[in-house]
Amino acid sequence: MTINPLNVLDRDGIEVHLRAGGAALLPTDTLPALAAMPEQAAQIWRLKKRPQDKPLILMGADVDGLLCHVSPAARADASALAQLHWPGALTLVIPAFGAFAEALNPGVATLGLRIPACKPMLDLLRCSGPLATTSANLSGENSSRTEREAARAFPELPLLAPIPWPAPSCQASSVIAWQEPQGWHWLRRGAVMPAGVVSLPECSG
Repeated sequence: MTINPLNVLDRDGIEVHLRAGGAALLPTDTLPALAAMPEQAAQIWRLKKRPQDKPLILMGADVDGLLCHVSPAARADASALAQLHWPGALTLVIPAFGAFAEALNPGVATLGLRIPACKPMLDLLRCSGPLATTSANLSGENSSRTEREAARAFPELPLLAPIPWPAPSCQASSVIAWQEPQGWHWLRRGAVMPAGVVSLPECSG
């Protein structure tokens, strides 16, 4: 598939598009992302044809800008792991509050957070602020691994320049959740294996 050059926007163009309420296709260190401003997150479920009970991830460029949305009880534990593993392929699911939590995980007081280790994405996030994200594929289909596969899944959406994107790992991030009083437990094991994470009975095996 040849990507339409008119559908490839530089960082400023993508930021303008996102702030105007649009969605976009962006590179990350793991898999290509479908993204929108948090207040416009509802369109992601529609575009992806994804059930709304499957939450989105809030990606940002700095720890404080993400952890300000989470419960104070979990903030110190989250900060310690973030300092060790961000930027990187670790998603932290933490009790959260406020408009972002409601927009990305409606009716459930938790929020998944990550800082990706991908320079073009980080440069955009430093300008745009945190974005609501998910993998750039239609629900139930294989994950897109390249900008071409992402564009094939969502041909109407713009892509962040320059093309080609940095090669991703093509492995989804590890996902751990914080729960009181147990602390961190696994939701999905991946490349990052932080110490001190336990498997709850339903997650073991």
